[in-house]
Amino acid sequence: MEAKTMHAVVETFPLQVPAGARRKLTREDCQALEAAGLLERERFELFDGELIRKMGKSRLHTITLQLLLKWLRSVFGTLYVEQETPINLSPLLDVTNELEPDTIVLRRSSEEFRTTNPGPPDIVLVVEVSATTRGYDLGAKAAHYASAGITEYWVIDLRDMRIVVHRNPMGERYGSVVAYAVDEAVTPLAAESASIRLRDLVN
Repeated sequence: MEAKTMHAVVETFPLQVPAGARRKLTREDCQALEAAGLLERERFELFDGELIRKMGKSRLHTITLQLLLKWLRSVFGTLYVEQETPINLSPLLDVTNELEPDTIVLRRSSEEFRTTNPGPPDIVLVVEVSATTRGYDLGAKAAHYASAGITEYWVIDLRDMRIVVHRNPMGERYGSVVAYAVDEAVTPLAAESASIRLRDLVN
């Protein structure tokens, strides 16, 4: 008679990163990785020391952003509106963050920022066009923009078809957060004679 083989039962454990093993990346780390050809920087955004992969853009997102850029440039001028370029937030946040909003409106011409990123005093409006990243844009990003003192921040929410306008930064939040429905006009603080409706961007 053959002897029965007894197999030991091994308890399984959830996959975890050991405490202290995770290391946050800095801007300098990302620059070094990019220089070594190990990082395609345009595909990621550095947020709180982690590389966040940029989500693919739907046709609605692409067209909405194109129409928004066209309108902003007609209001503020071509050299005052930038698309997906890095910005500075604050000396503390900038160590482990380098955000690239969908678009920003500058206080001064983009020609004056040849060697440095614009920071909060240089920016009158930040806009994110949001669908799959809505929670990120309305939550963590809004907190960072508020902390940095960004005066006005819009989230064009393509899921609920609204423009969420953040104003009056107070610490890690905005004192005023107002959602405008698809047919309601929104006026930037920096251009009181101009207004836009989400309907103008999605139809």
